[in-house]
Order: sequence, then structure tokens, then C-alpha cells
Amino acid sequence: MSQEENGKHAPFVIEWRKGFQVNIEQVDTEHQHLFALVKALNLASVEKTVEELLDYVVVHFSNEQDLMEKSGYPGFEQHLKLHEDFATHVADFLGNGEAWTEERVQELRRFLNKWLVGHIMTHDLRFGRWYTEHHPAPAVVAAPVVAAPKAHRGFLSALFGLK
Repeated sequence: MSQEENGKHAPFVIEWRKGFQVNIEQVDTEHQHLFALVKALNLASVEKTVEELLDYVVVHFSNEQDLMEKSGYPGFEQHLKLHEDFATHVADFLGNGEAWTEERVQELRRFLNKWLVGHIMTHDLRFGRWYTEHHPAPAVVAAPVVAAPKAHRGFLSALFGLK
């Protein structure tokens, strides 16, 4: 009996692909890790994985926004708004009080995968092209931060209830 005949659907998983590269090493590395965390979502460990995912989203958004701001990216404010909209949507989804079910985990995974792909393929690639044109030397940025500096955690941490 297939999963669909048994009333279950196969997990919605999108794997990292080379076509998602924005050609900024740190950003690409962080995107790969985000895909891995979304793939790891499952009912047995959903709360732990969601917490790790939210922490890493804060780190990634903080790092990406810092790079955009320091490089003078003209689309910075628009990109920041996209990150804020994402955070609001995820906070609403997580804050609705529903219990975790396989269906809800898959709904979250579907949203995260679709958002990541759409955001990377449109907005992050645009930034990557702009960055490469205006900063032809390889992006020399600090190694990915494990925890976001407190100054960067305000808005997202408030939405996600992070300490």
C-alpha cells in the first residue's frame, strides 16, 4: 500500500541545488543549512527542530542584512521588509495554538520550502548579481555566526518569542 493510499502524503522536500547559489559564500552556506533544517522537520522532533530553525533564521537574516547594509545595496529596505513579512507569517502560523500533527508539520515544510526557493531565486539572486557587479573581489565576511548578536535579535526574537 502506498503512502497516499494509507492516508499519508510523502513529505514535501526540496533539496539544495547549485542553481540556488547567489555566489556569496556565506549566504550560500547559510541557505544550504536552512534547507537542511527544513528537510529535518518531522513530527517526532518538530519543537526542537523549529526552535533550531528559528534561531538560524535570525542568524541568517541578521548576517544577510548586515552584508547588504554595509555594501550599500540599494534594495536593502525592500529586502528587510520581505524578511519582516516572512517573520510575521511564521509567527502567526506558530502562534495559532494548534497541536503539531503530521499534516501541520508538512504545511510548515511546504511554506518554508516555497518561500525559500521563491525568495532566493528572486530577491537573493538579485542581491548576489548586484554584489558581484559592485564588489568584484570575493565577499570577505566573517564566518557564519552561531548566535545572532543581541542587537540584531529585537524584531525577530519578539515575533518568535526567542530569549
